[in-house]
Amino acid sequence: MAHSVADIAQAIGAEAAGDLTLTVTHASEPATAGPQALALAMDPKYAPGLAKGQAQVAMLWPGADWQGMGLRAAIFAPRGRLAMAGLSRMLDPGPQIAPGVHPMTVIDPSAQIGAGAAIGPFVTIGAGAVIGARARIAGHVSVAEGARIGNDALICQGARIGARVRIGDRFICQPGAVIGADGFSFVTPEKSGVEEIRETLGKRDEIHQQSWTRIHSLGAVTIGDDVEIGANCTIDRGTIRDTTIGNGTKLDNQVHVGHNVQIGNDSLICGQVGIAGSSRIGNRVVLAGQCGVNDNIFVGDDVIAGGGTKIFTNAPAGRVLLGYPAVKMEAHVEIQKALRRLPRLAARVGEIEKIVGASSSGD
Repeated sequence: MAHSVADIAQAIGAEAAGDLTLTVTHASEPATAGPQALALAMDPKYAPGLAKGQAQVAMLWPGADWQGMGLRAAIFAPRGRLAMAGLSRMLDPGPQIAPGVHPMTVIDPSAQIGAGAAIGPFVTIGAGAVIGARARIAGHVSVAEGARIGNDALICQGARIGARVRIGDRFICQPGAVIGADGFSFVTPEKSGVEEIRETLGKRDEIHQQSWTRIHSLGAVTIGDDVEIGANCTIDRGTIRDTTIGNGTKLDNQVHVGHNVQIGNDSLICGQVGIAGSSRIGNRVVLAGQCGVNDNIFVGDDVIAGGGTKIFTNAPAGRVLLGYPAVKMEAHVEIQKALRRLPRLAARVGEIEKIVGASSSGD
């Protein structure tokens, strides 16, 4: 589908110059852009690529000399990535799901399907489930009994929505996510080795055989509005109360959220993060890739944790964390500097020991 320069500029709230009637069909990097492409060069370092491509229109930084670059029109983006958000939303057609319900889908007679919903093939929707208006559900999705999904949802191929899960409006779920599986919760008849270690911090009096008894998950999962769940995420339902995810929170691919976890609003949870059971994550928290959060702790509002950080204890609001175990970022930087100095320090200590040893033998 073609879009005019004027339409794009209006859609993303940007200024434009030149021939605003020109149309583009897609976005491209500058060096590979053809005449129907919108070249993306929102930073001066990408401008040299325009000479290698054939773009007539480019998205540029404010004040750029677009005419000097040989362009016929330009769109100016003061904040490049924000402009990309609007542009990508405009150009993304999304998955092709035909209107209505595919004949190879199985829907329980007691389920409710909202007006304008589009449901692909091999979808199953259980008893008492409610699907909101204009929801789009791709092939091979399963929605279990009693689940409720809000308006304007997009659920991609192979996702699994468990029993009694509650999801708000404008939900986006990428392929393969599982929402509402049982929590990983087990107990032993006698005190387990894990319980003993938690109490003694490492000391074990006796090692004995033990077997695990399952604690069933009676709760579900509650998800707010405008939440996005990445591919192959797993979100366990609560033991008694629901696992909860607040409005506007985004989960990257392969994130695991354990049973009873509470995540606040507008948090960003990046790839391969694991959050153990009964932890509480505040509002606007950012956990970078491969972070780990221990069970039964809280991470306060506006905490930012760098990649690979392991959080074992409560983190106060606004703290910036890094490392294993997590410490303040500035402390982690100093620790790493000190570690790099250890070989030289060890060599100096060795030299001092030789001098001291020689002096002692001389006496």
